[in-house]
This record gives sequence, C-alpha cells and structure tokens, in this order.
Amino acid sequence: MSLRLTRLRSLRWRALVALGLGALMLAAGCASLRGDWRTASRAPVGLAPKPAEVREAVVQAYAARTVGWKGAFGVHSWVAVKAENAQDWTVYEVIGWRLRWAESVVVVRSREPDARWFGAEPELLADLRGAPAAALIPRIEAAARSYPWAREYTVWPGPNSNTFVAWIARAVPELGVDLPPTAIGKDYLGERIVATAPSGRGFQVSLGGLLALTASPVEGLEINLLSLGFGLNPFDPALRLPLLGRLGPERGARVAE
Repeated sequence: MSLRLTRLRSLRWRALVALGLGALMLAAGCASLRGDWRTASRAPVGLAPKPAEVREAVVQAYAARTVGWKGAFGVHSWVAVKAENAQDWTVYEVIGWRLRWAESVVVVRSREPDARWFGAEPELLADLRGAPAAALIPRIEAAARSYPWAREYTVWPGPNSNTFVAWIARAVPELGVDLPPTAIGKDYLGERIVATAPSGRGFQVSLGGLLALTASPVEGLEINLLSLGFGLNPFDPALRLPLLGRLGPERGARVAE
C-alpha cells in the first residue's frame, strides 16, 4: 500500500470520526448549526458593563462555541478591555479567515465584548475592574501585538483564536483565565515543549498541541490527547471533558476590585 493511500485513508477515518461525534453532540443538544452565519445574532447578552455607566477600567475574557458543526468540538475566545473613562470597549481576538485578504489574523477593534458569536452565547471567563484592571491593559496590548503566529492559522491543533488568548493569559497571569477543555489550540506552543499553563499559572508539557499535560491551580490537572482535553480541577471542583467542556457547579468569573 502506498504512503499516499495510507494518508488518504487516515484522513478519511478522522473525518468520519469527527462527523460522527458532531452528530452525537447535535442529537444531545450540546451544539447547534444555528442556521445561516450571515444572519446569526451578534447581540450582546448583558455580561459586560456599559462604558457610559462604568468609569473604572475593566478587563474581561470570553469564550463561545464556534460556527456550525465545529461548535460541537470547540470554542472561539477573546479578550476585551475598557480603559478608565473610555467610551468604547476594545476587543482583541484572532479570526482565521482574515488571511484571505490581510497579513495578520490578529484583530483589534471596538465592538460589544459580550456579543453572541454568530448566535452562540458567550461565557465570561474573567472579569477584573478598577486599578488592577488598569494596570493590565498596557500588558495585554503588548502581548497581543507580539503574538508570534499572526500570519498563521490552523483550526486543529492550532495556532488559532484560543492559542492567541492563551498567549495573552501566559503573559498576563493576573487575569487568571481558565480556558475550557473545548478551547482547542490553547495548548499549542509551536516548537516549545515546556511552558506555563494556558492560564499563566502552573506548568504545561505539550507536543505540538496534540499531546499535553497541564497542572495548575487554575486549570487543575488536564491531559490533552489529540487536542481532546480530559481533566479534574480539585481547586474549583469540576470535571473537564472534551465536547462537553467544564462539568460542575456554576461558577462566577474571578473579579478583582
């Protein structure tokens, strides 16, 4: 059997597994195709304060299921900041399709930070306010500008939007961002093998984002097998599972005043 035929069959097998798992998630109600992405809601859900009503600095991080069937497996994440007395939010995120016409996947723009991601309701991962938030905003800006994979994008295993947020979180560990196990790409380190965990706390050993071991007071203990995360967090009691994400008591995002 030729090497080319072997690779083709391997790709077909992985595609069939992905489609099968996606179908199961859809049947279980854990994901939705959400119709036409061009008409999907981008309305805010009320998790972010209005700049006109809050003078203090605010930093937030979010994640929401991705568009279409891929939402059965993963999320898109982003970081939003509002400086003291600012009249608008600034959102930092990576959007892969920008490479069709731009040289960078990094997007820095003004938009509602808690807007639905093409119909998917976002989850608030971090919320810092006041002086602690103000001190972090320049560092977040610097980390976003220094993102090393600005001209690359790969849905699986990265670099992608979750790789970008993990890059910022590692540079600014005070955020305490706990990216869910469905944040495929958070464990991508490029050629590096050892780093801090995606939250910037603890440590991680990762092989190309495909195999990884994470131990951290934020994420707990997590094992990544082909970008599928399995873990247990004894510090914030919860199971961490692929497809399903975090399973445990409802939690609030960490707020610092």
